[in-house]
Amino acid sequence: MFGYLLFAVVAFSSLSYFIIWPVVEYFRDPKGLRKYPNLNFLSGITDLGFIYESHKGFRSHALLEAHQKSPVVRIGPNSLSYSDLAAIKDIYGHNTKCIKDVFYDTLAGTHHHLADVRDKLDHQRKRRILSSAYALKNLEGWEHKVADKTVRFIKAADDRCTQHLKKGMAPVPEDLTFDYRAYANFFTLDAIADIGLSERLGFLDQGHDLVTAETMDGKLYKVNYRECLHATARAQAGLVWAYEWFPILTQISKLVSKDYRKMWKLNEGWNDIVLHRATQRLARYRTGEQLDDFFSALMEDKNGNPNGMEWGEIVAEISIMMNAGSDTTAIAMNNAMYLLLANPECLTKLRAELDAVIEPSETVVAYDKVRHLPYLRACLDEALRMYPPSTFGLPRRTPAEGAPILGDFIPGETSVSISAYVAHRDPKVFPEPETFRPERWLGDDAKELQAAFITFSTGARGCIGRNISYLEQSVLLASVVHRFEFALPCEGWVPDRYESFNLAPGPMPLKVWRRFEDVE
Repeated sequence: MFGYLLFAVVAFSSLSYFIIWPVVEYFRDPKGLRKYPNLNFLSGITDLGFIYESHKGFRSHALLEAHQKSPVVRIGPNSLSYSDLAAIKDIYGHNTKCIKDVFYDTLAGTHHHLADVRDKLDHQRKRRILSSAYALKNLEGWEHKVADKTVRFIKAADDRCTQHLKKGMAPVPEDLTFDYRAYANFFTLDAIADIGLSERLGFLDQGHDLVTAETMDGKLYKVNYRECLHATARAQAGLVWAYEWFPILTQISKLVSKDYRKMWKLNEGWNDIVLHRATQRLARYRTGEQLDDFFSALMEDKNGNPNGMEWGEIVAEISIMMNAGSDTTAIAMNNAMYLLLANPECLTKLRAELDAVIEPSETVVAYDKVRHLPYLRACLDEALRMYPPSTFGLPRRTPAEGAPILGDFIPGETSVSISAYVAHRDPKVFPEPETFRPERWLGDDAKELQAAFITFSTGARGCIGRNISYLEQSVLLASVVHRFEFALPCEGWVPDRYESFNLAPGPMPLKVWRRFEDVE
């Protein structure tokens, strides 16, 4: 009898907490958010509506369709999404009173890193320390590391070269020997490990990403880097949107879904990958090895004085460096190449610009040669506009007293955001937004376009790794476009895409051959 009673109490409590109370709050409407249209029929009542969109694989596209009807869309009981570009400064600008959302606390580990720390003073402290590591002068000193990875990328492509493709012909399947998506990711992983930790992962040389991981008790084992990283993002991005429910949803997902069980297991692998990288680098630091890398900048300032960061904080910074410092740039590299191959007239124009400054015998192009080439930068920015690697709206929270957004007062402690994918498709600023047109960045309205360009976010919380991303993208794209010809599998081919936090393309198998056969 007691068991039935207990079951009834638990069932009624669960029904009240998950269904009855949210419905009551929706009609009570204490913040006045019911006036905004919902993303779907659940959005005003429960965050499960956005979780549902997440599991469909491309929630930002659903958001784009909703925003074609309204500049403000309710994506959760306490969450608003904006599409009007005038809201950028209200939400992300230097003078905004909005702070990072509770979202970032929900996903944070024992210590916050620069990307998820919410406290403004703590963020300023971290940014002051890390700014020296990401300073342009440091990047110029680390360019040789990017050049080294470019050489290895080119060797991998050389080894997979096939015969010239006759004009008007499609490649045969056996000639699709080079997965550009995989090798772009190997490139960024190898590069950030060298720049950040002076470690040679060797993914470009070995052609796969099997790497050593280490548990807290010192056990070593092998895992696939990208599989662990992408599974972590996919699991978190599937469930995190219901912040208060995230811990219990995580446990439920492990019980009811073998796919989630696998992803959460791979998440442990990701944590162990980071731990091994950190402990190995710390051991080298303690032996007095003098290395010019990101880790050194974390440990000491430019005068050799300790920064006083806790070990857990350092591990957190290494984690976000190895994650965001590799995946987003790899996605950008892949998208730029895809869009150029899908728009051969743009590729021809880019090649003409590059050939004018690069000798046929050059293998790796120096950054100084190409960093100011207008059409190269326009191609990169146009690819980043169409497919910003981080598509989701980086959530911010209004201050306790509330804040005006687009001239409308938004009550305190409300989540607000703008998706870069949506913002970059505003036809008033970007005419024909679905068309790849690098020339738009070279016109008289280029400054206006840059103000609406939020691939790297903006304001005080803008991406600190922007310069290194452009360095890697520019050097690699210029070098391979100058040296190689590539072909997509067939005319009209498009990559698969799946959105977690990033909009990740699937494999991109290409046919590759040399432009200058007589030049080594």
